[in-house]
Amino acid sequence: MRGQPLKEFRRRIQMIFQDPYSSLDPRMKIHESVAEPLTVNGIGSASERVERAKMLLEEVGLDATFADRYPSQLSGGQRQRVVIARALALGPAVIVADEPTASLDVSVRAHVVNLLRDLQRRNGLSFIYISHDLSTVRYICDTINVMYLGKIVEQGPSDELFQRPLHPYTQALLSAVPVPDPVLEAQREQKLVGGELPSPANPPPGCAFHTRCPIAVLRCREEAPALKKYGPRRSAACHLVE
Repeated sequence: MRGQPLKEFRRRIQMIFQDPYSSLDPRMKIHESVAEPLTVNGIGSASERVERAKMLLEEVGLDATFADRYPSQLSGGQRQRVVIARALALGPAVIVADEPTASLDVSVRAHVVNLLRDLQRRNGLSFIYISHDLSTVRYICDTINVMYLGKIVEQGPSDELFQRPLHPYTQALLSAVPVPDPVLEAQREQKLVGGELPSPANPPPGCAFHTRCPIAVLRCREEAPALKKYGPRRSAACHLVE
């Protein structure tokens, strides 16, 4: 794409960044940051953009009075709500959320995740949600792609993947998530991953996970597994699934 088609496409996909403080200009008032996508795309008059910014702030749970503040006057959770409001400004179809709760404490994290779920349902939004927090991923995502060294090693519906992980790496990730019951936690068999993480710029031959995989065989060292289907909506890249 080039020119106007590319511009239209970009309007349909917006971004929520990991660190809300560094993704907001400290010299701009909140209403200016929220309305910036409208300004860039030449949508509405200056007064209309201010009103739209206030409406967006209220949509993400902030009072319209926040519009005249600066980022330094807001808490981390409030700043992340501002970033979410900015992502909604152009009415996108898809929002890419890159670790949107990583810099927040646990209580604030829950509020932000619930807000994303509400917006998802209310506005018919799709999220590409990138995170290492598996409990949050399970709560917000319908489909999960598990990646290792930049490659997808397993994909499937959220509940199915958590109940029956196919790839050894997925099994190890889920094994590392603590269970909030000391008796069950003590009884669980943990499938921990050992060894050093290889360089993504120079991955090992064959299956990239074989240097850390507890069940790797000779074939894993020599042949890279393709992402194969194991059911209507399940796929995995592993020679040993069957």
